[in-house]
Amino acid sequence: MKYNNIIWDLDGTLMNTLEDLADATNFALQAFDMPERTIDEIRQFVGNGVRTLIIRAVPDGEDNPRFEEVFAKFKEYYMIHCQDHTDLYPGIADTLQELHKKGFRMAVVSNKIQEGVSELHEKFFKDTIAIAIGERPNVQRKPAPDMVHIAMKELGCTAEDTIYIGDSDVDIMTAKNSRIPCISVLWGFRDKEFLLANGAENFAAVPADILTMVE
Repeated sequence: MKYNNIIWDLDGTLMNTLEDLADATNFALQAFDMPERTIDEIRQFVGNGVRTLIIRAVPDGEDNPRFEEVFAKFKEYYMIHCQDHTDLYPGIADTLQELHKKGFRMAVVSNKIQEGVSELHEKFFKDTIAIAIGERPNVQRKPAPDMVHIAMKELGCTAEDTIYIGDSDVDIMTAKNSRIPCISVLWGFRDKEFLLANGAENFAAVPADILTMVE
């Protein structure tokens, strides 16, 4: 089946944001004399929003009496430094341009806070992706389907001709909960074995693969 609409995950799918997330996490941890985390640990912690990232990074999580202070410090630092090392993955810009030229309507849905999503959207892909939805009040985070439903409503599309593209187990479940098919990318934060174990069925090894898969 040919799809006319594409909904993208952001971190690990369109953009490599890992180093900036790790830097912000460790800056916040260090500020409160807490042990820093490795890049591989941060890789495993991301996917369910930045609050969950910090819950996983802080000793004892939300039970730590200084958790909210660490989380506030993370957000303060990340909003200033979210573009220090972040960029589109190689091949993504060309793929987005080609999809846009072919008439695909596209949106991004991310568990990243809305301000960060909007900032990255404005700088990196506003000319090809029309809608960018991040974490916002009264909207459940992925894997709930709420963000996808908002994106589909704003795109004016239905589940029948929409496909989801992501890099994680959260994305696989988000697509399932939204009743749309999913392409799992292999350049992101999770490897193929992990994705297979979590129900992935369709894989893109490089961004150009998506051009043929959606048609």
